[in-house]
Amino acid sequence: MPMLHFYRVADLHTSASLTSRASEIGFEVLASEVCFNIEATGEIGTEDRTKLQYLLQETFEPQNCSAKPFLSAKGDGDSILEVAPRQQFTSAWSTNAVSICSAMGLVQITRIEKSRRYHIKRTSPTASPQKFALLVHDRMTECVYPNGIASFDQHAEPEKWTTVPIMKEGRKALEQLSKEKGLGYDSQDIDYYMRVFKDELKRDPTTVECFDLAQGNSEHSRHWFFGGRVVIDGEVMPKTLFEWVKRPFKERPSNSVIAFHDNSSSLRGFQHVALFPEQSTEKPAVPGAFREVKRDFDVTLTVETHNFPCGIAPFPGAETGAGGRIRDGQSTGQGSLVVAAIAGYAVGNLHLPGYALPWEDQSFEYPSTMAPPLQVLIDCSNGASDYGNKFGEPLICGWTRALGHRMPTGERFEWVKPIMLSGGIGQMDHMHVEKQEPQQGQLVVKIGGPAYRIGVGGGAASSMVAGDNAAELDFNAVQRGDAEMEQKMNRVIRACCELGPKNPILS
Repeated sequence: MPMLHFYRVADLHTSASLTSRASEIGFEVLASEVCFNIEATGEIGTEDRTKLQYLLQETFEPQNCSAKPFLSAKGDGDSILEVAPRQQFTSAWSTNAVSICSAMGLVQITRIEKSRRYHIKRTSPTASPQKFALLVHDRMTECVYPNGIASFDQHAEPEKWTTVPIMKEGRKALEQLSKEKGLGYDSQDIDYYMRVFKDELKRDPTTVECFDLAQGNSEHSRHWFFGGRVVIDGEVMPKTLFEWVKRPFKERPSNSVIAFHDNSSSLRGFQHVALFPEQSTEKPAVPGAFREVKRDFDVTLTVETHNFPCGIAPFPGAETGAGGRIRDGQSTGQGSLVVAAIAGYAVGNLHLPGYALPWEDQSFEYPSTMAPPLQVLIDCSNGASDYGNKFGEPLICGWTRALGHRMPTGERFEWVKPIMLSGGIGQMDHMHVEKQEPQQGQLVVKIGGPAYRIGVGGGAASSMVAGDNAAELDFNAVQRGDAEMEQKMNRVIRACCELGPKNPILS
C-alpha cells in the first residue's frame, strides 16, 4: 500500500535565529512546510480522506493544506531539504496522532510521521546543504531524506555488542574503548575493572558491561569525590563534602520523612479527603466513578541540575532535566504523584544583539562545543516549558541569572558552563514511604519508550572536565525528551498508587 502525503504551509523559516545562522553559512531560507507521511493498512476512501485532511489542516486556514507540496526548487542554487524522525522507532507524536485518528474512526491508519521541508537558496558558491541540515535537525533522532519518505520499511542495523580483549591486550584495550566511546574511565577505574575481569572473573568484558559500568560508577551516579576524604594542605578534614551537606538534617531532622536515601525527599503531611476513582486489583484499568476517600499524604520535594547537557544541546538538555526530575519524583518510595515544578537558569553574559551592556567584555571566548549563553537561556526555557506542557505539569515559579565579569585581579568570573535547575513538588501516600527489600521470585518491570543511543555516556560525560570529550560524544551523551511517553508511564504509577494498600509496586 503506497504512503499518503499531506503538506501544510509552515513558518519555520521565519525564525530570526535560523535566518541569521543560515546567512552565516551562505544560505537564504525562502519558505517552509511540513509533510504528514501516512501509512495505512488499507485504502482510504474519499470520506475518510476528507476527515484526515480536516484533522491535519489549520482550522482557519484550510487552503494552506494540500495533498501536493507547496514548495518546489527552481534550480539556480535552490533546493528543498527535508528532515524527519528516524524510522527505527515510531515517534511519540505519531502514537498520539494515530490514537486521535482511531477515535475518529480512521482505524486503518497505523503510523503518521511529520517531516519538515525547507526551501533554501545558496548565497555563497561554497555553501554546503549538509551544514544547513545541522541547524534544523537533531542528528541523533532525525535524519535528512533527500527523496522524501516513501516507506517506513527502511531500518538501520543496530551496532552489535563485542568483547573488549583485555586478556590479550591488557589495560590498553579499556583505555582505547573509553576514548572512542567517551566512557570517562580514569586510571583508578581501569585498575579496578582489570582486577575484576582479568584477575577474578578471568574473562573479557563485553562492551555492554563497559557502558553500564561507565554510568553506574561515574561521579554523577556514585559521588566518589563528593563522598571522598577532603585533604587540604596535607591535613585530612573531619568531614566529607557529603557529610557537610547532610549535617543540618542529622542535627535537626524536624518533619523530614525521607532524606538522602531515595529519589527525592519528603516532608510529613496530613490526613485529608480526596477524590479517588473506584477500581479493583482484578480490573485496575476499567473506568470507575470518583468517590471521597480519606488519605494520609506526605509532600515530596526534589531538585536537580542538568548543566552539562544544557551547555551542549540546550533544548533537549532542559527537556530531560525536567523529565528526569519528574521520574525521580514519581519513583520515590513505592510511588509518588506529580504536582508542580520550578525552574532556574544561570548563564554568562548574554551579548544581546543591539543592546551592548558596559560590563560585557567582548573579548571573552566560549567553548566551541557549547551553546552561547543567550541561546542556552532561550532554548533551555523553551525545552523545560515544552516538556512540562506536554506532560501536564505546571511551572509555578523560577529564577534567572546572567553574569560575566573580569575581577580586579584579572580573573574571569562567569557561568561559562550554565546552570539549569529543575525542581518539583509532589504528594505521596504515607503508607508508600518505605521501599520494600527485593525478594527472590519477584518481578522487575521496565516501562517506557524506545531508546536510541542517547544519554549513553551521560553520567560519564557530565563527570568529566568540560572539553575533555569529543564534541560528537558529548552530543550523544545528551538524552532526548519524550514527555508523552512519560505521561503514559505516570498514569500506570498513579493507578497503582491509588490502590492504596493494594499497590503492586514494592520499590
